[in-house]
Amino acid sequence: MKSKIPENKVSFQHSFKVTLQDIDVLHHVNNIVYLQWVQDVSGMHWEAIASKELQKNVVWFVLRHEIDYLNQAYANDTVTVVTWIDDAAGVKSTRIVHIYCEDKLLVKCKTTWCLLDAQSFKPKRIDKDVLSIFLT
Repeated sequence: MKSKIPENKVSFQHSFKVTLQDIDVLHHVNNIVYLQWVQDVSGMHWEAIASKELQKNVVWFVLRHEIDYLNQAYANDTVTVVTWIDDAAGVKSTRIVHIYCEDKLLVKCKTTWCLLDAQSFKPKRIDKDVLSIFLT
């Protein structure tokens, strides 16, 4: 994989096999499945690095997805999804997700997330405690 993860970012990756349920009428992975993988791996990354206390206090809400579909994956391919936080300011952060099959980049996604208070569901400023877990 040739993902260009910035050196000061905490990245996460997850690999798995494409199943028949992921395939559409064109015989390749359906576009909505790629979006599901983006959301799934984003959640896995958060759960892997955020403390249980932090996870109880705040939640993330998607504001925007920008997806470039570059290549296709097929049943039984092994794909790897790589993600990291690109930047954060105020209540918003930008997450980058790249999806690969071996060294071939299939999908690039840039997602804007809003941090919310877990009790009130109101936007919450991203403080240094949250930001620090995404940086090395």
